[in-house]
Amino acid sequence: MAPPSPEFSPLAGSLAVAVSWLAIGLAGLIPAGDALIARRLAFPASALAGLALAGFGLQAIWLPAAQLVLPLGLPDLPFHLRIDALAGFFLTLLGAVAAGITIYAAGYFRTETAARLALIALQYHVFLASMACVILADDAYLFMVAWETMALSSYFLVTTDHRLPAIRSAGFLYLLIAHLGALAILLCFGVMSGGQGDYRFDALRAAELGPPAATLAFLLAFFGFGAKAGMIPLHAWLPEAHPAAPSPVSALMSGIMIKTAIYGMVRVIYDLIGGVRWEWGLLVLAIGAATTLFGVLYALVQHDLKRLLAYHSVENIGIILLGLGMSMLFMGFGHAAAGALGLIAALYHTINHAVFKGLLFLGAGTILHSSGLRDLNDMGGLIRRMPSTAFYFLIGALAISALPPLNGFVSEWLTFQTALQAPLLEHGVMRSLVPLFAATLALAGALTAMCFVKVYGIAFLGKPREPRHAAPAPGAGRDAGALERIGMAWLAAGCFVLGLLPSTFLQMLNRVSVSLTGDGLPAEALESSWLWLVPTAAEQASYSPVILLSVIVAVTWLAFLLVRGFYHGRVRYSDPWDCGYPEQSPRMQDTADAFGQPIRHVFGPLYLMKRHLPAAEDRAPRYSVQIEDRHWYLLYLPIARLAEFVSSRVGLLQRGRISIYLLYSFLTLIALLVFVR
Repeated sequence: MAPPSPEFSPLAGSLAVAVSWLAIGLAGLIPAGDALIARRLAFPASALAGLALAGFGLQAIWLPAAQLVLPLGLPDLPFHLRIDALAGFFLTLLGAVAAGITIYAAGYFRTETAARLALIALQYHVFLASMACVILADDAYLFMVAWETMALSSYFLVTTDHRLPAIRSAGFLYLLIAHLGALAILLCFGVMSGGQGDYRFDALRAAELGPPAATLAFLLAFFGFGAKAGMIPLHAWLPEAHPAAPSPVSALMSGIMIKTAIYGMVRVIYDLIGGVRWEWGLLVLAIGAATTLFGVLYALVQHDLKRLLAYHSVENIGIILLGLGMSMLFMGFGHAAAGALGLIAALYHTINHAVFKGLLFLGAGTILHSSGLRDLNDMGGLIRRMPSTAFYFLIGALAISALPPLNGFVSEWLTFQTALQAPLLEHGVMRSLVPLFAATLALAGALTAMCFVKVYGIAFLGKPREPRHAAPAPGAGRDAGALERIGMAWLAAGCFVLGLLPSTFLQMLNRVSVSLTGDGLPAEALESSWLWLVPTAAEQASYSPVILLSVIVAVTWLAFLLVRGFYHGRVRYSDPWDCGYPEQSPRMQDTADAFGQPIRHVFGPLYLMKRHLPAAEDRAPRYSVQIEDRHWYLLYLPIARLAEFVSSRVGLLQRGRISIYLLYSFLTLIALLVFVR
């Protein structure tokens, strides 16, 4: 297939979409009546641009890599752009998921004031454009400019309600950790350049790094991008910033932005550094397993819905790291096909998480926007007032719980299939460790299902738990509007498409693996029909979501017909058994704290709990429990105290006298003359 002309190439089209996003954001600032452009045109046009970007990305996966040099940047340091299969995959993710979130945002932000909406539209579209530029960048200079623009624009979106002290604090923490990660990435590029001064990615690929330098570059890249992704112990910003941001922004950050960190990690480690070592994979596996368990265990004890979803983002980043770690481990030992399967599983879960977590945050946003509720203990019976939101949230909950035939099951199943390749390893210890990491994933999957049984049961089923929410004010508690339903329906459809057609996406991701590493899956896996997903060989494992869905539908329909045929007309209606409590009230329903109590007891040492238990003589008994993150006390607060101590000592140098400052300059000059010869 001949490559298309440059005027219509995927690279030019993707660049045009990024520029159009910037133009849409600037156009929203035009002072038309009641911010007409921002309110009526900006977000729908942006959603269409996202669909176009997804189309360009899909096209790029199957075409040779293309490059472009822009006459921008610094003198003799222009911006370099490149699109290949990996960039095409992430552009597809960005465009497709952003389209659903953005059309939802068109309805969500419709009640904002004109001035505030214009600023939100500008920051929102700069955020989208910067993420596209991160993926298209082909030199370290453009990459870091786009990376910092992404961080700053998302910071302003997080602090939209900046008058609240808690939101300002969350924004500061996010910006601080984002810049620490950016510093590590910048140092990584410096190590890879080897002092040559050429920061084009082609030059970094050609650089021959020794094992120490390659390992140092890997560590800097892993922890630098890991800070943005939200892996432990650099996760502290994520459960603070996501709840603080408006819900469409939370969906963008959790669904897409932290995936740009996965893109950067894969690009640098697999493509620019190359020569993946098994020791790197072992480190990624260990941190991935810890991140997975930490995220799901802390999600289980949350009662703030958006904070709970944020901790599940931490968990799913850990699942992605498990796939990447297994991939590095197998590649480091020379098993290319097993390594390719691990990489494919990680990338599959990357797009799966973007889709179902975006859907869940949009559902949480509808609840918050319509009823003002974020605390699960205040909810109950929302399915009666918000049936559409309840339906779409249920799809997202089933998908994140990895239940077939939805998309979350496919990527986790592929990760398990990668772990089952452990007998290929000659190293006995590694052969024993891989199944243990897979068991971590299995435990996390079960706990995730338990968590979303809690969320859905408490939020949507039963009765309102607080009397003030039983009869909402006029206009409150309404269901999602038309645009909001379209956005959620788009992402819900993505959960089904990714779950029912996995063999199609397997071939696409195999193309990405081949372009990165030169190796892919066995021919038997790629030649199987669309009906069956065969990751290695048919005699080892296969899965058909279409057949499974057909069986589920058939069994359900048969059960319905049998019950209706044998018992129709014989059903007796009566009041339910009241367990001896005829005056039941909604307060007798389980709360989120009660649901998580068994987990708090079993995994108690992992939590930092502050509980207040009422005494027998208390006239107004009160029970409360507060779960805090131990990382604050073990890592962050000691570093903060050390920084404050050092700052206070350095401040002693600032005496405000010119003679003292001249003395400092003189002593510095003497030291330079002594040590620099």
